[in-house]
Amino acid sequence: MINHVTKIANVGVGKKNPVRIMSILNTSPESFNKKSIHISKNDIKNSIKQMENDGANFIDVGGMSTAPYLSTIVSESIETNRIINAIKIIQNFSNLPISVDTCRANVARIALEHGVEIINDISGLKFDKKMCDVVSKFNPSLILCAYDSKSVSGNVSSTKKLLQESLKIAKKSNIPTEKIVLDPAIGFFRKTGYGPFFTKIKSDWIKRDLSIIQNLKSIKQNFPVLISVSNKSFIGNLLGEKNPPDRLFGSIAAESISIINGADIIRTHNVRATKDSIIIASNLLK
Repeated sequence: MINHVTKIANVGVGKKNPVRIMSILNTSPESFNKKSIHISKNDIKNSIKQMENDGANFIDVGGMSTAPYLSTIVSESIETNRIINAIKIIQNFSNLPISVDTCRANVARIALEHGVEIINDISGLKFDKKMCDVVSKFNPSLILCAYDSKSVSGNVSSTKKLLQESLKIAKKSNIPTEKIVLDPAIGFFRKTGYGPFFTKIKSDWIKRDLSIIQNLKSIKQNFPVLISVSNKSFIGNLLGEKNPPDRLFGSIAAESISIINGADIIRTHNVRATKDSIIIASNLLK
């Protein structure tokens, strides 16, 4: 059981709260899911209104794709400009809490200065050593992802160990326990990849991701857990679907099982469909 009451940007998550939805807003043309890319003002405005109407609780803004199989590193200034542009538009048209998906301290700092309440760091505060100072100063809610710059086994126990390491960093940065959600990093444990944002494993990465979803209750460690499986490669690989939008049905199936296994937040490209899966899966748990 979660002994503390977790709030992410003042939205209750975990325990008796309903499963929440974090909607993905990509502002990076390099993203693997081309239909999720939103750049112009009207496109972003229309997209966030649709996300809100469909049931999103948070909007997660990314300015640089970190898919392990893509070489998509951009400069900090490009990532920052993309994110800040989107933040300003969102704040003009929606009151939904904003999360920023970044591993870079300077990008996070500027986003927090613009009123962002959540930092979603897929390195679990490990990539940029200055991130600790930034989160300590602004005290945001955190999504901490399992990550290691070295090779690991990738199994459930090693994933829990990596998350514990990030929790220790967050504690040193004076982030209250009740402002933290864990993410076991579906899609980011690979044998090979480009860039620094994935964790190398020797084992089968698809089996690893499936094992994580099967063992969410063990991984939670008294914290709410976020699952991000939407349109990802393990689904495409299992279904034989190369085009990310064609992975919708598989994504909903994986999300539904994740909810039954204990997921508290679903990060998704497909808000309306995910909302339906939450309703059905949550009722099956009653």
